Amino acid sequence: MGKKIKKILIANRGEIALRIIRACKELEIQSVVIHSTVDEEGVWVKKSDQAIELEGHPVQVYLDYENIIKLAKEHRCDAIHPGYGFLSESADFARECENNGIVFIGPKAEHIELFGDKIASKNAMRDIGVPVIEGTESPIVDVQEAEQISIDIGFPVMIKAAFGGGGRGMRIVREAKEFKSLFEAAAAESQKFFGNADMFIEKFVENPRHIEVQIIADKYGNVVHLGERDCSIQRRHQKVIEISPSPLLSPAVRKEIYRISIKAVYRLGYESVGTMEFLVDEEDNIFFIEMNTRVQVEHPVTEIVTGVDIIQRMIQLAEGDKLHFLQEEISFRGYAIEFRINAEDPLNNFMPSFGTVGEYLTPGGPGVRLDTSIYSGYTIPPNYDSMVGKLIVWALDWEGVVKKARRALDEYKIEGITTNIILHKDIVNDEDFIAGKFDTSFLDTRVEEFALLHALGPVGEEEKGVKSFFSKLMQKGLVSNKGDFI
Repeated sequence: MGKKIKKILIANRGEIALRIIRACKELEIQSVVIHSTVDEEGVWVKKSDQAIELEGHPVQVYLDYENIIKLAKEHRCDAIHPGYGFLSESADFARECENNGIVFIGPKAEHIELFGDKIASKNAMRDIGVPVIEGTESPIVDVQEAEQISIDIGFPVMIKAAFGGGGRGMRIVREAKEFKSLFEAAAAESQKFFGNADMFIEKFVENPRHIEVQIIADKYGNVVHLGERDCSIQRRHQKVIEISPSPLLSPAVRKEIYRISIKAVYRLGYESVGTMEFLVDEEDNIFFIEMNTRVQVEHPVTEIVTGVDIIQRMIQLAEGDKLHFLQEEISFRGYAIEFRINAEDPLNNFMPSFGTVGEYLTPGGPGVRLDTSIYSGYTIPPNYDSMVGKLIVWALDWEGVVKKARRALDEYKIEGITTNIILHKDIVNDEDFIAGKFDTSFLDTRVEEFALLHALGPVGEEEKGVKSFFSKLMQKGLVSNKGDFI
């Protein structure tokens, strides 16, 4: 075991900052948070042992790693936890922490760098025998060259930012005639969000399931997995709901995806927690797409079905601990679903809805967890991501967890702002979701339908057939919105 960490600076905000504070308290470690001026009233600021207000741009203060490291040294912090987003996948930040004698709670800089480069990471995986999707092996900026490569691969193809993630800088191209405009749009978005317009091309897998595996590895070569999460329910490549375990995987695919993940992490000498992400097609072929070298937004569902505190394990591994358990000692129990609660209006093209929270009633009871940092009277600033919380439910079986989700979502009331809770209610009442039948196309093909049904208003039993008819028309592409029925 290495040196015991006594004080951690948390370089983040919101619910993940609060989540790290709670882990620190249980480990008897002091917590220090930095915060922008607009975050002054954040509950995580109030619950930390120490808070440092930073003047400046509300986003940039969380990205200025030189200043963050300086503050960590001034306040005698042993370590920094980056959470997710902001600096969590900055190899430069991790390297500078090490150079200044501060523990970066996460993997080594070299691994952050490798997996931050989507092409290099795919090549590394290919070299050790992990299946990857056919595509370019180096970054590309020339649109004509990219188009010829796409023709050679065969449409449809996916254009992706070489140094991005989170659904930004991505476009699906189904025909050569639309390639140029979509490539330029993806490159412009990549430049805006990641400061780099390098792209890569890969074969597009139709209607896959998006499956990720949570792994934990120490510096002594011990690696375990904590099962998989199904992240197939997405809107425009942005995750909306995550589930553990996946109700869609066969035992054979589950076993193979675990084997691949453990093998890759071990072969690369990776340390800390991480998430291997895959696509699984309709024929159960498995393709590696990326690895996230940080704690995931959706980590709570894994914690609930395994009982393992992932944040605490991150900290202990950073201290130099060996893993506290073997693979066979990890037990998996029941199903968990996480709903990302966003301040946005699903009935108005998902327009952001920031403002002051009015009446606030939270769900509770057995099998319900809420990770959030908002409260009645709190003003949600418009400077950050629209996610304001995560509702997590658990039950012993799939039918039970869906019923639990319906009950918890009905209990959750947030006045003063508009949220996507109404969308989650639609999803958990959808017949295919209830049956555990969905892939990455599930939500994008239903958003308009859900909005239409709300526009039509409440119906009685005698009208349900009409709604079903509308639904079938929309699925066949014969109508697209309410106006088509007038």
